[in-house]
Amino acid sequence: MPDKVLIVDDDTSIRKLMSKVITCNDLTPVAVSNGEEAIKLLKNTTFQLILLDIMLPGIDGFQVLKQIRYIGITTPVIIISGKTEDYETLYGLDLGADNYIYKPFNPVVLGAKIKALIRRDKQGQNTQGENTTLGPFTLDNKSMRFYKGDEEIFLSAKELILMKLFLEHPNQVFSKEALYEQIWGDSVVDDNAIMVYINRLRNKIEENPKTPKYIQTIWGKGYTLSIFN
Repeated sequence: MPDKVLIVDDDTSIRKLMSKVITCNDLTPVAVSNGEEAIKLLKNTTFQLILLDIMLPGIDGFQVLKQIRYIGITTPVIIISGKTEDYETLYGLDLGADNYIYKPFNPVVLGAKIKALIRRDKQGQNTQGENTTLGPFTLDNKSMRFYKGDEEIFLSAKELILMKLFLEHPNQVFSKEALYEQIWGDSVVDDNAIMVYINRLRNKIEENPKTPKYIQTIWGKGYTLSIFN
């Protein structure tokens, strides 16, 4: 059975266009016109990706995203919006979105991003093997639960993939281009997305995120997970 993609948009023409893009990429579209319907569906149905508009009747897309992340739904989310302000993009990424596409969008680009995100998410979910342990950190590769010492720390799907990459390559410096390709599957780097997720991880694992001990910035080169400093 093809993977299912949830479309949340109140514009009928946009829903039809997105559905066509999804179908052309051998996926199954399910479309709703408001946030309440989306949350209800997500509580009872598994989707591989969510395409989420911001300007919705009732609760807006940001509130939808906030609620589903709060209840532990880690399905990848692409926000699709006519709002082009940087602060809107950053806010969406900070709430747990995985990518942000502006309207009007290129259907070919949207299709490529959808398939790349689904592929990356499945790679993270299908990881086999025992726990990955490094310094105070432990990642259970089967349940994808993350711990610092005895404390479990909730990470979103993309945060888990990023942390796993760091744990498997300690003290290796990753450029922004390498991180974006590994996590988002795209060669066009979005500096904002990288900075948001690095900051989110630091806020969750560092004693003092402003002076990080573990996730270090190597100026002019990228980021590394340092365990032995």
